[in-house]
Amino acid sequence: MRLNLYSTLLVVFLMGFFGNISAQENAVDNQDLFNEFTYRQGNSYRTASGKPGPEYWQNEADYTIEATLDDIKNTLSGKLTLTYTNNSPETLEFIWMYLEQNRFTEDSRGTLTSPITGGRYDGDTDGGYQLSNLKATSGRKTSSKHIITDTRMQVWFAEPIEANGGTAEITMNFTYKIPASGMDRMGQLQTQNGIIYSMAQWYPRVAVFDDVTGWNTEPYLGAGEFYCEYGDYEYKITVPATHVVVGSGALQNAKDVLTDTQLKRWNKAQKSDATVMILTAEEVGLPSARPKQTGTFTWHFKMENTRDVAFATSKAFVWDAARINLPEGKTALAQSVYPKESAGQKGWSRSTEYTKASIEFYSKNYFSYPYSDAINVASNVGGMEYPGVSFCSYTSREAGLWGVTDHEFGHNWFPMIVGSNERRYAWMDEGFNTFINHYSTLAFNKGEYPSMLSNPKMITNYLSWEKTEGIDTYPDVSNAINLGFVAYYKPAVGLFLLREVVVGPERFDAAFKSYIKTWAYKHPQPTDFFNHMENVTGENLSWFWKGWFYGENTIDIGIAGVKPQKNKEGYIISLENIGSMPMPVMLQLEFEDGSTQETQLPVEIWQRDNAHEYLLKTSKTLKKVTIDPSKKIPDADATNDVWMTAKE
Repeated sequence: MRLNLYSTLLVVFLMGFFGNISAQENAVDNQDLFNEFTYRQGNSYRTASGKPGPEYWQNEADYTIEATLDDIKNTLSGKLTLTYTNNSPETLEFIWMYLEQNRFTEDSRGTLTSPITGGRYDGDTDGGYQLSNLKATSGRKTSSKHIITDTRMQVWFAEPIEANGGTAEITMNFTYKIPASGMDRMGQLQTQNGIIYSMAQWYPRVAVFDDVTGWNTEPYLGAGEFYCEYGDYEYKITVPATHVVVGSGALQNAKDVLTDTQLKRWNKAQKSDATVMILTAEEVGLPSARPKQTGTFTWHFKMENTRDVAFATSKAFVWDAARINLPEGKTALAQSVYPKESAGQKGWSRSTEYTKASIEFYSKNYFSYPYSDAINVASNVGGMEYPGVSFCSYTSREAGLWGVTDHEFGHNWFPMIVGSNERRYAWMDEGFNTFINHYSTLAFNKGEYPSMLSNPKMITNYLSWEKTEGIDTYPDVSNAINLGFVAYYKPAVGLFLLREVVVGPERFDAAFKSYIKTWAYKHPQPTDFFNHMENVTGENLSWFWKGWFYGENTIDIGIAGVKPQKNKEGYIISLENIGSMPMPVMLQLEFEDGSTQETQLPVEIWQRDNAHEYLLKTSKTLKKVTIDPSKKIPDADATNDVWMTAKE
């Protein structure tokens, strides 16, 4: 009987308690916005703190390649030797390799899925690999069994590659027609003095086998880029004697392929902050521009701990260079090659200056540039990056040339150093790179050129568009109209908001640099980035990742009203979250006496409701209240961001 009485009293009490709560608050359930993501769990390979775990592994791919360019037939032929090291905990009966030149055939998946109206990722359809003499050796046995499917090839071993350090060797000969139109990533540019060949995806390369997906075998379709293993490269390119070759890595035989004059200029450039001409526009095509005019030269390059290599060759190149100054007294060499028609102080004659400035900024502020050379190639490619080599449009000038040069060399940090999966997560390289481009552009010549991130509100129309897509949309799936926002601009704005609004520059910079250092030459997943940023900044950012990176939400925070406190000094400022994305609120308060005060309210004010009252304690007369006075937040409706007294 007593128990029932207590139970009845408890029910009455709780009903009254919750009734009061209901009367006091017109609560909105925002819990879903702030609920935990499922990304925090860790394992022995990847920790919950966003670091490689104690059993993290990745495989290694070392290449030796010898290739020859035929500038009459426009073909490349070569022999490849791949030494593959299996550091995984399981034996491998086969490996997958990419044959990306097979994209340039009539029946490739990429060709058949391209819109008939055309687009950026159109390409030739009369190419593709011809392979011969394929041998795969593991242990004491050799196999030639392989299956080619579109842009992938499965190579089988007679004896599986042992786990935890077993090795295999794969050799093959290859040849293909060099596409003139190479999906804006490679190809041929006809100039006044000859063809410029921009050579990328130019050899069969192994796919990544990782602890998350196993074999990553997404076909090469168009928008999706690359995911590569790290290793050491030694490659030799044989070309007509009239050609100059530039490529990823360090040139090993400059004395053999340069004239004495060019070699002196080359050595001078290694010590010069000013651009030094190695081969001038006036010298292009002259017999004196090359050690000989007939036969061939073989250019020899080496590059260590890299995920790829690319090169360019032409008899039309103007060539200049300058020293790059790196931390701890180290140096590298910035180089540019371009045709006569691209030269000029408004054009490519400033390319090396741009390259040098870009590399030096990122090295000082994020992670030191690890390669010996940084080479900008004037190309029919609008803009594409490879380790140490960028292809940029030969027609780019002034701000356009700075922007594309800075962007493509910024990619040396994402994804060349931090080796994310571009084919799935374009935002982890394009978006991160667009973000750091903002700060390098602000720094270059004290802001000579504008940065598009200086006005984040440019994205507001896209966020409210009915066809918007989430950042997590795979690039090959994304609507072509949306790709620039999904992969580049929206993730860049997201990082900008994190740095400038949510956590502040000091904590953000420490976390971002730590992420780069932690995952240098490794394969981070999105969850690794989220976990690492949260652990180093000390913030639970699940609301931000969900709303901005995995959602299609809009930001619209406004001032609902301002009123003086009754019988007290101060004001009650009523705020409302009209959009679907919570954000901290930055307030600028202006008073009649001319003084100002700035206050930032945390995002947690929106945890329980979309309305919040801020109590401003002051004896001054309030004149004006402004949300986000610096205009850093892409708020969808600026009309409710300002309150002023009636007489204003």
